[in-house]
Amino acid sequence: MTRGSAAARPVLVDGQTLSCADVAAVARHGSQVALAAEVTPRLKRERAVVEDVVERRVPAYGVTTGLGSRSSYALPRDELAEFSVRTVRGRANAVGDPLPAPVVRAAMLARVNGMAGGGSGVQPSIVRLLVDMLNAGVHPVVPDVGSIGSSDLSQMAHVGLVVIGEGHAEVSGEILDGAAALRLAGLTPAGLGPKDGLVLCGASPLSAGHGALALHDATTLLSLAQAVTALTFEGFRANTSPLDPRVQRMRAAPGQERAARELLALLDGGELGDPRRARRLQDPISLRGAAQVHGALHAALDFTRAAVEPELNGSGDNPVVLPDTGEILSSGNFHTPALALAFDTLALALTQTAAISAERMQRLLNPVISGLPANLSPYGPERSGLAPLAKTAQALVAEIRALSTPTCTDPRYGADAVEDDSTNAALGARRLMGLLDRLRLLLALEAVAAAQAVDLAAPAVLGRGPELLHQAIRKVVPPLDDDRPSGTDVDRVARDVLGATVFQEAVRALLPGDG
Repeated sequence: MTRGSAAARPVLVDGQTLSCADVAAVARHGSQVALAAEVTPRLKRERAVVEDVVERRVPAYGVTTGLGSRSSYALPRDELAEFSVRTVRGRANAVGDPLPAPVVRAAMLARVNGMAGGGSGVQPSIVRLLVDMLNAGVHPVVPDVGSIGSSDLSQMAHVGLVVIGEGHAEVSGEILDGAAALRLAGLTPAGLGPKDGLVLCGASPLSAGHGALALHDATTLLSLAQAVTALTFEGFRANTSPLDPRVQRMRAAPGQERAARELLALLDGGELGDPRRARRLQDPISLRGAAQVHGALHAALDFTRAAVEPELNGSGDNPVVLPDTGEILSSGNFHTPALALAFDTLALALTQTAAISAERMQRLLNPVISGLPANLSPYGPERSGLAPLAKTAQALVAEIRALSTPTCTDPRYGADAVEDDSTNAALGARRLMGLLDRLRLLLALEAVAAAQAVDLAAPAVLGRGPELLHQAIRKVVPPLDDDRPSGTDVDRVARDVLGATVFQEAVRALLPGDG
């Protein structure tokens, strides 16, 4: 995580307008968090309802009763605060490697925003403490396995432990016990009251926050896939007639026209805008159908965004507090089937994009199809050239396909008789990050091959997008002459070109709007 500058504009949390870009800014770049003016009064009104229900001993799930299969058990009045503490301690059961700090920050921000929007009944001081922890860089250690998607209880409880001065947290790269981490930041552990423990553990903020980061990255990666595809078009001397708006309008599949419009914008300024400059009348589907495949990814991103944004800006609490009527009602809003389905849909669409990337690279290597020297070597078939990278490409596709296996169709069993469905949304979000890492490497591999193809084809002029990408690649990787290890070239392009924020922004600047 890079720390935000003091002059950077803070992310204002109001419970209603948090975006994936906001999540990335706080999680990865250390942007400060500020509560909107209306949040604290809202929290106080809701807290008054909780206190009233406790005072009148009204049955309310997890407030005056037990949890799960023990929901019919009425808790003694003098045990309610301690029950909140036990709720946190008893559910901090996640295992495995610690989640990266940016993922934990994303989850904390999502939880703060969910509380800020209303429905939780939590003490306002606890929301303030979570904000202060984010701004001070106090990151609870949260193991990466523990949620089945019926809220993220077992993992978010580890955040709750630090809130009460227990557990462990990372501060400036050092792992400390929770109390010491808070003390170092000048913060004081919270004293929990009725319902607070359940609020700290509840909802699905890890699924939402992690998913928001994945959605942010996948959106960027689609822009990069378009740029890499355009460079391959130049090296292959591809036919752009399938991108013609008249052709696209003949079947307006979701996202397809947008993807074609973007490819034409990237190719603008080069020779391929005129299909008569193409080398072949009809190209392989990996080129000819690129707009269809990337359009499907656009559609999957839209679907995922429509699922993530309500999760970031809604109440996933159970029960929910309704201050206008003074009620506390049971809720199923912690359940995330739409979110999990969206993550699976996005994984499958990314896999389609990966498959044609590997195939385009393979077509460039074949002189019969590409018209270029065999293996993209200036020496032709006498050298291996880039041909061995085809195995690496297929290995990456195999891993991506494995990671695209749907997770939402395998519900796991929860508490006895009452928690009989789950979504695996947290797992769905987590595997997306691994899938995206591999897709970035695959696109870098295609980009290395496409840049070599452009050098060999030597077109008089390139389109704006291909020219931008070709120059960026040649700044970090020289053209291939005699055989050399090429895996390091791919890693360098993935890191220093496709992974560079400046390059990503330059590509986005070349793309047309959504209209």
